[in-house]
Amino acid sequence: MNSAPGAAPARLVWSVAALVQAVADALAARFSPCAVRGEVSGFARAASGHCYFTLKDASGGTALLRCAMFRRAAALLDFVPQDGQLVELRGRLGLYEARGELQLVVESMQRAGAGALFEQFLKLKARLEAEGLFDAARKRPIPAYPRRLGVVTSLGAAALRDVITTLARRSPQVEVLVYPSAVQGADAPASLCAALALVAQRSEVDCVILCRGGGSLEDLWAFNDEHVVRAVRAMPMPLICGVGHETDVTLADFAADLRAPTPTAAAELAAPDAQACVGALRGLAELLQRRVHDLLDSRAQRLDTLALRLTRPAEAMRRRAQRLELLAHRLLAATQRGVDQRRAHAGHLQGRLTRAAAVQVAVQGRGLAALGARLRALDPQHVLARGYAWLSDTTGRPVANVAALEVGASLQARLADGRADLMVTAVEAMPQKTPSPLLPSSG
Repeated sequence: MNSAPGAAPARLVWSVAALVQAVADALAARFSPCAVRGEVSGFARAASGHCYFTLKDASGGTALLRCAMFRRAAALLDFVPQDGQLVELRGRLGLYEARGELQLVVESMQRAGAGALFEQFLKLKARLEAEGLFDAARKRPIPAYPRRLGVVTSLGAAALRDVITTLARRSPQVEVLVYPSAVQGADAPASLCAALALVAQRSEVDCVILCRGGGSLEDLWAFNDEHVVRAVRAMPMPLICGVGHETDVTLADFAADLRAPTPTAAAELAAPDAQACVGALRGLAELLQRRVHDLLDSRAQRLDTLALRLTRPAEAMRRRAQRLELLAHRLLAATQRGVDQRRAHAGHLQGRLTRAAAVQVAVQGRGLAALGARLRALDPQHVLARGYAWLSDTTGRPVANVAALEVGASLQARLADGRADLMVTAVEAMPQKTPSPLLPSSG
């Protein structure tokens, strides 16, 4: 129906679906296809194979773009996208009508390098690792049977409920103390450091669990803060870090004494299963009971043996007497053998002594004969027998030279067969010759 001349044109009123569809058509006509570069955040792959994530501005701005990558396009990826990666996307820009949100339907993705946040993560990790904060030698063992555990997390976090539920189910005997802290946002690093300092100051727990649920790289960035990492490493008691899901990794994980893939896994690693402990104790009790029974049986058998030995003392005495008799025979035989050996040895020595004595007598006889011959050769009587005479004065002193003689002196001359008295009638010295001590008789 035409409006009257001069009337105002009718105001166009859109329905929500029509407006969204019109905007989607305008975007598709103006920006499809398009390419965009940014950092991946909150990447998730659904069971259907579709991938959903947010693309952040690479320059550090606050702009975000929702992205969807359906299974057909995701199957063509040659890498696994990670939060913080810088990527280039090509796809169609449109509106998701169910929520009226702007989104990019990604048809292809390729790596463009590491994002600024992820690059900052890698640089800080390298620097702290060079300082030795992540050395495996500094890791402490987790107590096998803790009595009290400390949990540092947000009071409203689902991770706290998971930890409490797991500990109540597995280890109801363990007491849990919660130290509240912010786990996301600008105030989270300072709050985490304060909570960890309180745990260290009170020193009332055997082990600490630092946990929170999963999220994007920026959601978990408080656990990459340098102050938080150093506070984790400086804890006086062992610390288990269970931040995010299995694929989430923070610097606090490297500094902790043990990394758990999830908060629930952290609770399981912090305390043993009570039922398993009870089963182990039952097994030890049964083993101890068997050992005690075996020991009692062994002692009873030994007691029975001793009792049997006590009931037959005559038999024991008979065995002892037999052994003594045997030892006496052995001693007598050994003594007789010793005497025979000594007697045989003595006879052998006697023979050797007799032969040695005979040889010695013969040697000594020959020596005496030689000495006798020499002695006989020196006998004065033999000299006298050769015509010499021994002169002496009346006192019996020998006369060896004419200087001791005087005319008219009486002398005695001893010859080989007798003695003669002489008188000196003349004395004549012979200076040219040395008179012999034994002069032959002159008549």
